[in-house]
Amino acid sequence: MSTRIDSNTDIATALREAMSTVCTPVTVVTASVSDTPFGTTVSAFSSLSMDPPMVLVALSRQSDTLRAVTTSGHFGVNILGSEQACLAAQFATKGVDKFVDVPWNLSSGLPRIEGTSVWIACDVAELVDGGDHVIITGDVRRTESLVTAPLTYHRRQFGTHAQLSSKN
Repeated sequence: MSTRIDSNTDIATALREAMSTVCTPVTVVTASVSDTPFGTTVSAFSSLSMDPPMVLVALSRQSDTLRAVTTSGHFGVNILGSEQACLAAQFATKGVDKFVDVPWNLSSGLPRIEGTSVWIACDVAELVDGGDHVIITGDVRRTESLVTAPLTYHRRQFGTHAQLSSKN
């Protein structure tokens, strides 16, 4: 099914609708300042380089987690598994109690949510202006993976990846 967007539609609204058709991974980016954990749900995440190993994330300028990342100089990326949609919703809210009832520990000095598909610990390499967001590039200093189905976000709904049949 396709959706035609009228050329008179506001460009930001049109872009938001267009980008909803792109399937993205769902992550929780974390940081810690003075033993206080911070975290927020992020879909603007990508690998950036393998030599040297780098990733990038984009955080809202209004984000408490952004302030924690810039203060500490470090961040963690918890890539969620298909059974963790509730965590994605919990960390997408505003407030300080996001870690309540969430199993987590400190790993490499960063809040790490237990049971995620992938854990990546990073040092901030660069902060880049990105409109209402700040793009953070990170030098990867540690990563661990579990073999689990990923949590994805597509058309404003959580889902997971399904392999195409070999007949396609």
